[in-house]
Amino acid sequence: MSLVTPERGAFVEPMPSALLLLGRGSDLQSERGVECVGALPAASDPDLVERARAARAQLGDRAFVLGHHYQRDEVIAFADVTGDSFKLAREAAARPDAEFIVFCGVHFMAESADILTADHQQVVLPDLAAGCSMADMAAIDQVEDAWDVLADAGVAESTVPVTYMNSTAAIKAFTGRHGGTVCTSSNAHVALWWAFDRVGGVDGTGKVLFMPDQHLGRNTAVRQLGLSLDDCVVFDPRKPGGGLTPQQLRDARMILWRGHCSVHGRFSAQNVAAVRAADPATTVIVHPECKHEVVEAADMVGSTEYIIKALDAAAPGTSWAIGTELNLVRRLALAHPDKTVHYLDSTVCFCSTMNRIDLPHLTWALESLAAGRVPHRIVVDPDDAHWARVALDQMLALPGY
Repeated sequence: MSLVTPERGAFVEPMPSALLLLGRGSDLQSERGVECVGALPAASDPDLVERARAARAQLGDRAFVLGHHYQRDEVIAFADVTGDSFKLAREAAARPDAEFIVFCGVHFMAESADILTADHQQVVLPDLAAGCSMADMAAIDQVEDAWDVLADAGVAESTVPVTYMNSTAAIKAFTGRHGGTVCTSSNAHVALWWAFDRVGGVDGTGKVLFMPDQHLGRNTAVRQLGLSLDDCVVFDPRKPGGGLTPQQLRDARMILWRGHCSVHGRFSAQNVAAVRAADPATTVIVHPECKHEVVEAADMVGSTEYIIKALDAAAPGTSWAIGTELNLVRRLALAHPDKTVHYLDSTVCFCSTMNRIDLPHLTWALESLAAGRVPHRIVVDPDDAHWARVALDQMLALPGY
């Protein structure tokens, strides 16, 4: 990774020549599924901005627009509220007068909003192709098969499922049916303490099945609960028995689903070392979805909201290297011109699925609603919605939430 020595207040990211264009290059150090798609398209035609403004004004309070932190700026400009996935779903639930919830995020987020909002409210996802590669790594039939494997090994009764918010409604429902809970990157440690307490405590022999992000589960268990890396095993749904023996399952404390974030999985310990070599005074802050060796090398680790608050509280003149999605990093740099902000990765990479929600799709969705049509409504199966709500409510009942 090559970094220039910038003036204070600059935003530092790799040169465009460092882009790995889809189909033209890959990083052999990356996990499966984390190839970089390259640059985003140019900003949309200004006419679309005016059309979106007109449709938004026509809808008024009937519509409430949510924008995830990883969305591009031209979409965030129309958001009534910005935040992470669960914050946005709760904000939607707190607006019962809004007939339409336009969720500028990805599919699992819109599902959570549908679960938490009232029956009369309709959740719209401007592009149905806006999914999440991590959530898609845990299909409900795979998880049910995995639970059968745990039962055959004699450990299902002593295992509590915990699913990350970045999972489908069906996985959240599975968790609710089996007495587990949902967690966010902010409260994963609290959720794991609660889960272990249900099966004899952290010092006992009970287990947690953590889905779908192995890195968040491992980092939380090792760094915050005091478990060891040897206590963690990875269940690979593509292999018979998850690629594990019954004895490995019996010995494990954390059974981690083989899933990961396509953006955070790109960051490496080499990226951290390169930043330190270029500027030892730079503080490296990363998301806990990063690999274990990355969070161990970083100075600070925390959720998206944690990263935002850390930059807000930082002293002028300080230098930061941030390991999270590039749209957010750029936005933080603009919000803090008195600090130097580096993007941690050695190549420019956006969340490709999140960025399927662009201004053309948002404009189309708003104009459709203004014309009396409800496009791309997200509706969760009632039974799944019930059990997913059980798991979400359990999370809300966790200490300190």
